[in-house]
Amino acid sequence: MNEKISKRQFIKKSTLAFCGLSCGLLSHETWAHSLNFSANSLNSDDFDEKFSIEAKYYIQTPKGLKCQLCPNDCKLKEDEIGECRTRINKNEQLICFAYGNPCAVHVDPIEKKPLYHFLPGSKIYSIGTAGCNLACLNCQNWEISQSSPTETKNYDLKPHKVVENCKNKNCNSIAYTYSDPVAFYEYTLETAKIAKSEGIKNILVSAGYIHEKPLLEWCKYIDGANIDLKSFSNETYEMLNAGTLEPVLNTLKILRDEGIWLEITNLVVPNWTDDLDMIKEMCDWLANNGFQNYPLHFSKFYPQYKLTNLPVTPLNTLTQAKDIALKAGLNYVYIGNVPGNDYANTYCPNCNKKIIDRKGYKILQMDVTNNKCDHCQEIIAGVWH
Repeated sequence: MNEKISKRQFIKKSTLAFCGLSCGLLSHETWAHSLNFSANSLNSDDFDEKFSIEAKYYIQTPKGLKCQLCPNDCKLKEDEIGECRTRINKNEQLICFAYGNPCAVHVDPIEKKPLYHFLPGSKIYSIGTAGCNLACLNCQNWEISQSSPTETKNYDLKPHKVVENCKNKNCNSIAYTYSDPVAFYEYTLETAKIAKSEGIKNILVSAGYIHEKPLLEWCKYIDGANIDLKSFSNETYEMLNAGTLEPVLNTLKILRDEGIWLEITNLVVPNWTDDLDMIKEMCDWLANNGFQNYPLHFSKFYPQYKLTNLPVTPLNTLTQAKDIALKAGLNYVYIGNVPGNDYANTYCPNCNKKIIDRKGYKILQMDVTNNKCDHCQEIIAGVWH
């Protein structure tokens, strides 16, 4: 076991060293510093007050304003910009300039989020601004997540207009997605308030890297979430994502306790998050902490951003991960990013019959009525209407 870990650690460090040589990144510290340097070098005169709002969570300190939104806990002097690239200290106020200016707006099938147990087959109106409070080496949306709203082509779409468009497009819900809604927290919050009053459901697609107090305020208006649990190792979180594990686990517990429908995605990255012992530890933790009936999506990695030197995830690794999750007691386990197979179908945990047949993002057949399996009347966890 020790020999295996040592080998894997060697591969990890070699991969990161490669990224360091080609991208100037040698560690979590230098990666975070690189982000901060890039963000703070932006021209603060570029910000449009039309798309700005005072941030909700910050305090003044002798070292500058301290953002209290997420565990990065950025301390910003005048005209400095936070690591998420969406907050600036302007005249001793923390201003979020990701408000009403999304750079990505689409109508998606809800299965794309992925959400498999929340209004299957429905359409969801999806928005996202530039910026993110993490810095994943494998990010698939890095062009916007690692940019500032001052650097992207944006729409003029204030909260009330988002809700209006959602209704006009006959969508049942709004997804705050593409980068991470933590970076555009205030925009998400105000839009969700209006949407909820109009009977539209709100969905977070997030890494869950947020402090408890702002998350609890979100929970008053949020109906569902897909949280990206990136690994079950604090070291991996630091090296791969520039974050830490514990805040994400806390987010999962809060969403569970607040009655928010939850689905979890784990991207299986070769040499980083594909250790089956770590996957077992993660699945055991989920099973032992009341997440047995929340879907877990293992997702296939494709070379992206700073990890283009890695291979795609072998299917055998993904099927082994699924088997581990099922043996741990998780009832709904899926494999994503693998087209043309049965891994996206839903099976009743009691009678084992197929109850939702999916092809891509389409529902071909659904044998769930009034939250129950049509074959054996077992309650199927989810939000079905």
